[in-house]
Parts: sequence; structure tokens; C-alpha cells
Amino acid sequence: MAIHLYKTSTPSTRNRTVDSQVKSNPRNNLIYGQHHCGKGRNARGIITSRHRGGGHKRLYRKIDFRRNEKDIYGRIVTIEYDPNRNAYICLIHYGDGEKRYILHPRGAIIGDTIVSGTEVPIKMGNALPLSAV
Repeated sequence: MAIHLYKTSTPSTRNRTVDSQVKSNPRNNLIYGQHHCGKGRNARGIITSRHRGGGHKRLYRKIDFRRNEKDIYGRIVTIEYDPNRNAYICLIHYGDGEKRYILHPRGAIIGDTIVSGTEVPIKMGNALPLSAV
């Protein structure tokens, strides 16, 4: 991955890096949820719990934790930031035309091929059942 290093001009920009492959525009059919406008308020809009509130709008990304597309190869198209977790996520385009998000396997880059199943090779990004490992 290409990582941009910035010259220090203020203390807040010291040791700052930006990954150029990380995109921030999610696919609309893979996100859902609403912005929670409560921010510690009750039905009348009065603050009932202190020190709550603010924050940025966060929509939830549907992550495929099951990886049940068996023996269908998929290609990593984008690596995206997810505001709901510390890990990055990858958009996968499968051979049958389906698109899903998975957690980004460390070391995987855009264009890598992944597959899940019982007879797949043990490699970074592939998913196998525990009985096949």
C-alpha cells in the first residue's frame, strides 16, 4: 500500500500518515441505519444523561462474517474505513456478481483473490472451516 508521510508543521501533524488506497464512499445497498438524534435526551428533548451527545453520523456497514459463498472466487476492489470498528473493511466482488464487505485481512491489497470453502489453499484472506485447517 502506498503511504503518504507528511512534513511536520504543527505538533498535531507529527508522525501523521495517510493510506492512499483507503476509500471513504460506501456502497448504498451494503449500508443501513439511522443517525441517532437522541444524544442523551428524553422524548421531550431534555438532557437526562450528562456528557452524552455530539459525534458524527455513522451508518452501519453489513459485514459478511459467515463467508458462505463456497468455492466462488472474489476479488478485493476497495479497502475502506469503517467508523463502527477499528479494523478496515474490504469490498469483494464475487464471480457470480455479488458484492460483500469483509474485514480486511492484514497484508491483502487491492486486486488480490480470495475464496472460502473446504478444499481451498491456506492463504491470507481465504476462509476454511476448522475441520479443514
